[in-house]
Order: sequence, then C-alpha cells, then structure tokens
Amino acid sequence: MIPSDVALSFAFEATWPAAETVDTGALRSGRGLGAGGRVSSSIALRPDWDEAQIGAAEDVHRRWGQRPMFRLPDCDEDLRGALMRRGYQRETPTAILAAECAALVADLPEMTAIAVWPPLAIQRDLWAAGNIGPARQAVMDRVPGPRTSIIGRIDDRAAGAAFVALAGSVAMIHGIEVASQFRRRGLAGWMIRKAARWAQENGATRLGLAVSRSNAGARAVYDRLGFHELGSYAYWARD
Repeated sequence: MIPSDVALSFAFEATWPAAETVDTGALRSGRGLGAGGRVSSSIALRPDWDEAQIGAAEDVHRRWGQRPMFRLPDCDEDLRGALMRRGYQRETPTAILAAECAALVADLPEMTAIAVWPPLAIQRDLWAAGNIGPARQAVMDRVPGPRTSIIGRIDDRAAGAAFVALAGSVAMIHGIEVASQFRRRGLAGWMIRKAARWAQENGATRLGLAVSRSNAGARAVYDRLGFHELGSYAYWARD
C-alpha cells in the first residue's frame, strides 16, 4: 500500500489478513468472509498486470460471493484508469499514518489501558457495538504473529477496546473503539499509547494505523499524538 515504505506495507497486510488469497498473475484477491473491504479486495503485487488478470480477479470475487473490489494506493494511476474504464467507482479514501513508538510511550494512569489476549467478552461486545462484529473479530483471531488486545477503562469500567499486532519492526493498531458515552475523554489516546508500549516491548519501533478521510475526529486525535501520513489508498468497486 506504500511503495516507498516496505516495512509499513508488509505490516499493513500481515496484521489484518484475509481468510484466503488467490493470485491471478500480478494481482492478489482476498476472501473476507464478510469482514469488510480491507480483506475482501484485490491488490496489485507488481505493475505487470493486464486486462485478462483483472477479469480473472473479478471471477474470483464472484465465485466467493463478493463484489469485485480493488484496493489501490492513490499513486497507482495506471490500474485506476483501467478500473475506471471497466465502470469501477472510488470508495472510502483512507490515509495510512505512523509514529515512532518511543514518542508515544508515556506513563499511563493506573488501570486506564491494559494489554490482554485473548480479548475479554466485554471487549468483543464493545467492538460489536461499533460495527466490528464477529467477522472482523475473526480476522484478529487468525493473525499469525505477535498480537494483543487493549482494554480501556474509565470510571472503573471497561469503556474501549483495540487490537494491535506486530510484523517485523512495525506494529499496526486496528479496531479502536470507545463506547459512545465515554468519548472525548482521551481514552483512545491512552489505548494507543499502551499499544505503542506493548509494541516496543515486543521489538517494534513504529506504530501504524489506517483512518478513513471522512473520520475527522479520529484523525485529529492521531495528529495530536504525533502520527504522520505516509500513504493513502481507496477502494474501487462495482456491482
């Protein structure tokens, strides 16, 4: 997803894997089993794709009962043009951000954020309430590398959940969710700092994440924490 940052691109894919992948030439298609576009899309592994390979990837999606969908870095003008000629439309522009773990690590208020694996039932309930249901939680369960969940606490109760996994020197945080009645009290920031501490303790030097460009509130939090945009992508889909 970020041609200029191999380590971050590798972690981006490895820490949120599809249930199954099929390669059609230079394209790789993911089977998401209802877990959203991130794991239910095709990506270009190399620039030597052709129209026949696009058609073959479309057939893979249809065989799985998925909408044909591609996930493209915004810099990939060639594949974007080919998809537009086939009637694809752009969806969900997204930014990829990263920060140094050392800059995020801080003393945490006692019991504010805790790393635990496997996730507790209350965390799964918090995710489900925020549209991170069983299919997306199943993605977390199949991550092969080091992983943990973060539980955030306010007023002596569980109020937030997040998932973080490590691939190489980069950790990625996914599924950051805070119960609606506890938002705007800084809990997301503390969970991210706890994720950075866990990542650093497990050998990572950077923490990355993806955020939809429409999510201005979350982006403001990440900017305040010192995250920097290193890449961007969008989905291209058709019925």
